[in-house]
Amino acid sequence: MIFSPRRKTQAPQGRYTPTLWPVWLVAPLALVVVSALSFGLYHGVYYLLSGSANAQRPPKPLDVSDVIKTTVTVLTLVGAVLAGIYAYRKQLLAEGDAHRADASQLADRYTAAAEQLGHQQAAVRLAGVYALARLADDWEEQRQVCTDVLCAYLRMPYSPDPTAEEHKAGEREVRHTIIRVIRDHLQDPDATTSWCQFDFDFTGAIFDGGDLSRSIFRGRVSFVDSVFRGGRVTFNGAEFPASSLVSFNRAHFDSGTVTFRGVRFSGSAVSFDSARFNGGTVDFERAYFNDGMVTFHHAQLDSGTVSFFRAGFKGGTVFFGPAQFNGGSVTFNMARFEGGTVSFDLGQFSGSAVSFDSAQFRGGAVSFERAHFNGSTVTFNNAQFNGSAVEWGALPLPAGA
Repeated sequence: MIFSPRRKTQAPQGRYTPTLWPVWLVAPLALVVVSALSFGLYHGVYYLLSGSANAQRPPKPLDVSDVIKTTVTVLTLVGAVLAGIYAYRKQLLAEGDAHRADASQLADRYTAAAEQLGHQQAAVRLAGVYALARLADDWEEQRQVCTDVLCAYLRMPYSPDPTAEEHKAGEREVRHTIIRVIRDHLQDPDATTSWCQFDFDFTGAIFDGGDLSRSIFRGRVSFVDSVFRGGRVTFNGAEFPASSLVSFNRAHFDSGTVTFRGVRFSGSAVSFDSARFNGGTVDFERAYFNDGMVTFHHAQLDSGTVSFFRAGFKGGTVFFGPAQFNGGSVTFNMARFEGGTVSFDLGQFSGSAVSFDSAQFRGGAVSFERAHFNGSTVTFNNAQFNGSAVEWGALPLPAGA
């Protein structure tokens, strides 16, 4: 058969192949069609050849064998074309079956990996992490879904304290393995198994360490409401695309450390709006801001450190207003400002230390306008000012300014 007519009835749910008419009905119908085609073709060829013979001078008699030969030749050509169409259709069906078989197998692997992630034993959960990562590599169409599941696992309730009731043995290793797997897939955006272009949602996750160094992010990254409790989370040497936003809004830093050492921010932004610092550390040592932005709107620093040691600012902006500085320290020691801006407008200082020691200002701007000081110290020891604009507010003018 060269065609496959289907019944006009609803195919059963889950069926991928058409419901064909029975052979006893299709075979006679095909015979009638072929006979009609042959009859019409014969008479068409006869009419053409007879007209050609009569047009000759003198007219030649028409040889019926020539008509038959021509008709058979045309029928053979038509049959070859239809046979090719049938073979092509058959190949499409075979490829569709293979694709559905692959999709079914990938779906089964997804289900198995998800079940492993929910297992009580840490070793089985670890196997589930690697299984899901391998599945993401093989299943490009659902790669974002697989990475979403890994991020969702990190958002699950977790206590780093081994004495806590909700603490699970081996859970720290499982979570750090997830972070490591994510990092390994963010090193080369041109790799066939790259995850760089996907989004990562760590909203509300608890971190007690993790290494994301040299990761290349091309999608959105969110650490909103996350908690950093002990350990170190590193973004050293990471890359963020222009106009992207890495959000730590409302995050809590409880003795944990987040480092962005050597990171280049070119038009991208990092937001710590409404974050709480209770002993935690955020380190931007040697980071470079080329039109990049870091904001601490309404952040509260009770203890801990925010460091921009040796950071470079060229058109970049760091905005701390109206943050509350109740303790801890903010340092810009040996930082370089070339058109960059640091603003503490409307900041509330009551015990924190802010240091610009040995910083170099070349056309940049620093503002303490409408900031309030009550027991805090702000130092500019050995700082160099070359054409910079500084709004001192209530601060006394330092030497050399």
